[in-house]
Parts: sequence; structure tokens; C-alpha cells
Amino acid sequence: MQQVTVKNIKFGDKYPLVLIAGPCVIESESSTLSSAGKIKDIASGCGVPFIFKSSFDKANRLSGTSFRGPGLKKGLAILKKVKDRLKIPILSDVHCAKDMPLAAQVLDIIQIPAFLCRQTDIVLAAAATGKVVNIKKGQFLAPWDILPIIKKVESTGNKQILITERGVSFGYNNLVTDFRSLKIMRDFGYPVIYDATHSVQLPGGQGTCSGGQSEFVAGLTRAATAFGCDGIFLEVHHDPQAAPCDAGNMINFKELESLLKQIKKIRQAL
Repeated sequence: MQQVTVKNIKFGDKYPLVLIAGPCVIESESSTLSSAGKIKDIASGCGVPFIFKSSFDKANRLSGTSFRGPGLKKGLAILKKVKDRLKIPILSDVHCAKDMPLAAQVLDIIQIPAFLCRQTDIVLAAAATGKVVNIKKGQFLAPWDILPIIKKVESTGNKQILITERGVSFGYNNLVTDFRSLKIMRDFGYPVIYDATHSVQLPGGQGTCSGGQSEFVAGLTRAATAFGCDGIFLEVHHDPQAAPCDAGNMINFKELESLLKQIKKIRQAL
């Protein structure tokens, strides 16, 4: 398997399970710094490598009135403060090819949103930055459909690639996880991340926004860890029900700490 390195964190079957976590979207500078610091403390206490995630612009919302975040420049400035003050790597999703050069000045991992994973110009622009590229498998794709997207990134000479499973469409407004996809995609030679919180999302389930079933996050996370993956992606919020975005599928800090202790034991048992 290709070793993928982000700062001092290594992804792969020979390395510890990595946590990618944070609130769905940047709400304010103070809340983002506070959340990142709290998650860092929890992850450190559990001995789990941690990369902070939050979005500066959620451009793929169903409703035009949905909360999107502070935008590119202000959002990147906030993420840079998190990176510099807390000394942790940063991941965020980028929705436009033209934004890649500016985003690459701050981000350690550029994430290709699931809805945009087949958009060639976006994938190539991300790859051309030389940064680690996290491809989120679209919920409309089979696991083997990710291989041509990997080839797009590789065509630029960039082999710092992560693949993220986040469930597949299962009828209207519902997702289901096929854990076979973790092995299928890992066999392509790159580390695979399991996104447990988006896998319990109910897309458009509340009419103009998505719902979620956060009560299933812990069980799916444990199962993915046992099945075999290289990292876990979790959206975490101090008060999920009050969050302006993805309230139904995020977990809180207490749940995160308990879950990290469990999956670390599962990983060690393997």
C-alpha cells in the first residue's frame, strides 16, 4: 500500500488509525478554535493521531438559504489560525478548481466533495497542488468506480491519495454502508477512510435540508474499524442539535472520547 504522509502522521496498514474530525462547517473563529482544541485534547488523551476538518463553504446544500460558512478567504484565515496555534494538520473541501491554489497555501489535505468526485477539472486542479488529495466516493458510485478517479490524480504525478467511503444511496433520502467497499478500494493500493457521520445522513430527509441518524455512528465506526480501514472521519460539535449544518448526524465531544477508546482497542486487537 502507498504510504501517505501528512506532517508527522502516516496513513496505511502498518500505522495507527487516524482521526479526521471537526464541525461540519466553520461557524466562527472562536468556536472553530475551541472545537479544534477540544478534539485535539481528546485524541491526544486516547493516543490517536488527529487531523482537523471543517468547511469554509458548503456549496452543495439542497436549499439556497442553507448556512454555507464564512467563505473562502475568511474561512482559510480561520483554518490557518487553527493550524498555527494548535500545530495540527488541516483538511477542508474545495468546490471550485480556481480556488485550489489559494486553498493549498493553508490546507494539508484537499478534499474532493462526494458530489464533485467525477468532475475532472476539480480533481486535476487538486492533484496539481501536490497536496494530499482525499477523494470522497460519491454516494452514487460503486467502489470500483473510484479507480478512474485515482488514475486522474496519478496522471499529475501525485500519489498522495486518500479514499473516503461515506455510504451509497439506498432508495430515496437514505444511505447504507457496504463494508465490502473498504477492501475493494484498499486493494487499489491507497489508504481508505470511513466517514461514519455522513454515512448516517438522510439526504434531503427534512425537505429542504438533510436529516441524520447519529445513534448509528458509534456502531458503524466500530464495524468499519474491525473490517479494516486506515482512518475514521467524524463530524463533531459541542452541541450537535444547535449546529446550523448536519445537526442530525454529528456527535458530541463525550461521544467522541468514548468511541475513540473503543476503536483503539479494536485496532490493537487486529
